[in-house]
Amino acid sequence: MAASINGVGGVGFGGLTCSTKTPLPSSRSSSFRVQMSVPVEDKKRNYTLQKSQEAFNAALNLMPGGVNSPVRAFKSVGGQPIFMDSVKGSHMWDIDGNEYIDYVGSWGPAIIGHADDEVLEALAETMKKGTSFGSPCLLESVLAEMVISAVPSIEMVRFVNSGTEACMGVLRLARTFTGREKIIKFEGCYHGHADPFLVKAGSGVATLGLPDSPGVPKATTSGTLTAPYNDIAAVESLFNSNEGEIAAIILEPAVGNSGFITPKPDFLEAIRRLTKENGALLIFDEVMTGFRLSYGGAQEYFGITPDLTTLGKVIGGGLPVGAYGGRREIMEMVAPAGPMYQAGTLSGNPLAMTAGIQTLKRLKAPGTYEYLDRITRELVQGILNAGKKTGHAICGGHIRGMFGFFFTEGPVHNFDDAKKSDAAKFVRFYQGMLREGVYFAPSQFEAGFTSLAHSPEDIQKTVAAAENVLSKI
Repeated sequence: MAASINGVGGVGFGGLTCSTKTPLPSSRSSSFRVQMSVPVEDKKRNYTLQKSQEAFNAALNLMPGGVNSPVRAFKSVGGQPIFMDSVKGSHMWDIDGNEYIDYVGSWGPAIIGHADDEVLEALAETMKKGTSFGSPCLLESVLAEMVISAVPSIEMVRFVNSGTEACMGVLRLARTFTGREKIIKFEGCYHGHADPFLVKAGSGVATLGLPDSPGVPKATTSGTLTAPYNDIAAVESLFNSNEGEIAAIILEPAVGNSGFITPKPDFLEAIRRLTKENGALLIFDEVMTGFRLSYGGAQEYFGITPDLTTLGKVIGGGLPVGAYGGRREIMEMVAPAGPMYQAGTLSGNPLAMTAGIQTLKRLKAPGTYEYLDRITRELVQGILNAGKKTGHAICGGHIRGMFGFFFTEGPVHNFDDAKKSDAAKFVRFYQGMLREGVYFAPSQFEAGFTSLAHSPEDIQKTVAAAENVLSKI
């Protein structure tokens, strides 16, 4: 454990809030002149996406596919992307003025709710001192101490700027520490868009139906071995046929990028045993599950301690962030303490650290995860009951503030099982729920997220909307 940073943990964060909305500047294209800011109070209107359509048509000329991350393009659910204008708590408003109960949560970070007042106040106070230093600051040590205290496997941590960057760094570190090059990953598990991981990946790759990405050299994936999730025999076979060559296994301890899939009983224990027996490291990619399944992440929830862990999302409170950490003897291989080079200009920037500190403080409060578990159980069970009542094959589950469901009888144990879900039915369900004011991830192959800001009324409205939609499809 790191020593306490005297005096820093009690740094006061108070002051102003920022609520000004700034329209996008005029584009050279006249089609881009669309009203971006709408009055939040003007919520009751006929459902229309006219302004989103206009904005997307203009964006198609400015950005590849009109978006900055593929799953936002709505390719698998039809229609055009919805352009958001503002968020607060568990709700979002688009540029047409439509209001939604949000179960995406910026893909996981918004665990205490969007635009939390305490986080915004802390950020405003920090911004008075600057947005980036490019040198050490005390806030890095405060958040590092909180992460180390919370996550069982982490004795030292390195902050980066994204989950992809964290997984890139941890892979290089595992290879450095073991002197081996091969890794095992699981089909449908997504670990960012670095070359070695784009083999049978989930998330946006699965959403767009791309088995692998062009532009990835064969040499960079030749050391990536894959197995079906929840299949211990397949992992044992890989170790037997690659004896002494495997540096690490990396996996999502609960999968969020093939939809939500939980490990079978004893699966994680068996993986832990196999890595120890074969001199390989075990890496938990907790970019999604970290601080969401429990304060100590999936490893605390399941009682399995890996050698290395990647984090993101929640620890930045909605700002760009990532981290990797683990046993001290391994982490001391990272430069400048050791020979493995990795760097980042904006790593540990004061804004992301501030938002992360405030978010983790809130999550540590008594009853946090019990509340997340209760509302998420009510949500998932309500949707499953509505599906069965209206005659649909449906299955699903949750752990604390993370959930998912599939239009198939199930059970779903791996990516192949997930692909049996009725994708066409999901599209109809998804579009219907949008019109009811409920925003799920625009893909069958993404987990959903609840937050402390979701109210029992939000859950009741969502379940009622689901039954209404399911009765019509």
